Amino acid sequence: MTASEWIIGLAWAACAAMAAWCIGRVMTEITYVTLADGRRQERRLPLLYRLLLPFAPNFERWTRAPALAPMRKEIDARLTAAGFEGLMSAHEFLALRLLMPLAVGPLAWLAMHLLLARVPGRVGFALRQREPIFGVLLLLWFVLRPSLWLQRVLQERHRRIERALPFVLDLLTLSVEAGLDFMTAIKRIIDRRAVDPLGEELIRMFREVQVGKTRRDALRDMGDRVRQFDLKTIVNALVQADELGVSIASILRIQADQMRVRRFNNAEKRANEAPVRMLLPLIGFIFPAVFIVLLGPIALQIARHGF
Repeated sequence: MTASEWIIGLAWAACAAMAAWCIGRVMTEITYVTLADGRRQERRLPLLYRLLLPFAPNFERWTRAPALAPMRKEIDARLTAAGFEGLMSAHEFLALRLLMPLAVGPLAWLAMHLLLARVPGRVGFALRQREPIFGVLLLLWFVLRPSLWLQRVLQERHRRIERALPFVLDLLTLSVEAGLDFMTAIKRIIDRRAVDPLGEELIRMFREVQVGKTRRDALRDMGDRVRQFDLKTIVNALVQADELGVSIASILRIQADQMRVRRFNNAEKRANEAPVRMLLPLIGFIFPAVFIVLLGPIALQIARHGF
């Protein structure tokens, strides 16, 4: 090898080592959001998003366009509801929708091309004829991938709030019926429970009341911020009770009973849906396996010796 080839090889090796070091550093990096009381809570972004986010400022001219203001407002609300407020902005999210197809799309398209090239016969030829359609669908999937990810984490956070809400509601009911003030009961629950999504929202609501916001407005803002149906229903009932002067203890007791009824109905609904959801795996995997086990030896005998 000549000296120039050695230099080029060393340069490529240095680039590969630097890229591996950067990826390893991003992989081990832990991101946090700061709660209302100053505590930090871990939030995990996908590795690919963490690698692409440093390039997001290059697209601010497009993501800050006035025509996208309603979309940015909705994305900010969804990021807040999903628990990523302060960790990712709407501008960065919109930039990810551009960076994903631009940065990852060509590599995925190349991998798909190499994979289709290895498929032999007429099937391979037919697939290669449709390669442009597959490529466009692949790029479209990368454009939609951040939105699908945000929808998934939002649904997961809502499920965690839904699971924790009945227990917290029962604690609130018992505390208020025992004579504690509503905000004092909230404070005791915050101090004695591990921080979960519902606890994060209660901490924020409690701090907002401490800095001067009325309890009614803090509750209403929490319901609008979280966008979870059960929590929104309870918040509306509490706000209405505060406006009408109704006893909060009785409202909490009614909401706790209704929450248990809703959970029972949801569990019954999912149990009734289970046979329908099991139908496709049953037809697609179990029945073919049974036929293979039963008819496989017969088919082998016929293939070897004929009828």
